[in-house]
Amino acid sequence: MLDRLSSPSMLLRAESLVLLATAMAAYAWHDSSWWLFGLLFFASDLSFLGYLAGPHVGAVVYNLAHAFILPGILLAFGATGSDLAIDLALIWGAHIAMDRAVGYGLKYPEGFKETHLSRLDRKRD
Repeated sequence: MLDRLSSPSMLLRAESLVLLATAMAAYAWHDSSWWLFGLLFFASDLSFLGYLAGPHVGAVVYNLAHAFILPGILLAFGATGSDLAIDLALIWGAHIAMDRAVGYGLKYPEGFKETHLSRLDRKRD
């Protein structure tokens, strides 16, 4: 048990579960359309198409779509009065958190399975 608590990978996944739950709770509190949530939840996965241009471009495109930076900026913009921006940021952030919770991390250009959390085909912590 103590080994799991000292594992950065497990702590990052637990943190991501909290972020996922928080984003979904905020979305519910914002009383937004769950149809929109369902429709757009996996939209950032279209960034996989970047891999058609090669592993380096693919990693850059995927990482831009799966880092909290852009949805964070969108959320800050939404705070100025755009409900749609808030909705999109929460959906986007929830998707990123879900990916991280199940072990999908940011990609290295050496290969799609090389992530900041671990190698995807390696046995989990």
